[in-house]
Amino acid sequence: MRVNRILLSVPLIVVALVIQVSVLARLHLPGAVPDLLLLTVLGLALIYGHVGGALIGFGAGLLADLAPPADHAAGRYALVLCVIGYLAGLVKPETGRIKSATGPMVVVVAAAIGSTLLYAGVGALVGDTSARHVGLTGLLFSAALYDLLLAPFVVPGVMFLARRADNDPLADTGSGGKASDISSGWLSSGTGLRIGGQRGSLKMKAARSRMARAGRIKGVKRL
Repeated sequence: MRVNRILLSVPLIVVALVIQVSVLARLHLPGAVPDLLLLTVLGLALIYGHVGGALIGFGAGLLADLAPPADHAAGRYALVLCVIGYLAGLVKPETGRIKSATGPMVVVVAAAIGSTLLYAGVGALVGDTSARHVGLTGLLFSAALYDLLLAPFVVPGVMFLARRADNDPLADTGSGGKASDISSGWLSSGTGLRIGGQRGSLKMKAARSRMARAGRIKGVKRL
């Protein structure tokens, strides 16, 4: 990943985790807890693509696994957010611009349901059956509802910051492969035009001089 992406993603993930643990988790809402960390990962993945989304999701999930008061095995949520970040990055538009809010909202609902199911599934593999006692249906509905209500206030802002970070002129040029390729292509094409123009002008001048000389010779012969 680019350095500017890391410098943006780390503070966003840390702030989202702190707010989720210290504020959202203490609201005692029925069902699931609004997942601000998941929404932050989705916003970054929709701009950075599937590779960036997977890396950011894994780092965010691992941080959530280690942050108190985590009561599950380390790496469980890291796996969930890694998969969700990768899948969300696959729907990144080619231009990087999202014209309608329908697409991101569908991604949020699918991510909320998918992350809950995947988290419960991984927990069942390691012997955690708490999802059965709470009620999986209620968890799915509440997770999708809370994340959908919170998404308009989080995802657009995260995506805006991610775009601004990518357009930063102080970004690392060594890792910006596409930018360097485009700039080098412009430079090479511009140089080619200049060289071609110089060659063309030299050829035109040589042709004109030849025609002038030929005219002078013919005129001398006529005389």
